[in-house]
Amino acid sequence: MRRLKAPWSAQKTEGGYRVRDAQGRTLCYIYCRDDEKNAEVANVLTWDEGRRVAANIAKLPELLSRIHRK
Repeated sequence: MRRLKAPWSAQKTEGGYRVRDAQGRTLCYIYCRDDEKNAEVANVLTWDEGRRVAANIAKLPELLSRIHRK
């Protein structure tokens, strides 16, 4: 079984955000646009929404380890 090593990080890219594990493996991309209208047309998130989603995905290993410790 392949493990996705913690910590995970969210990095801004040209078209959105990328979430990577500690080994640099890309886990997901979140695509964004500058404003709400452009985001709606492209059916993607705004930069602020994308940032929040990417940051929360990057926190998953930490949150899951807390659950398993209880």
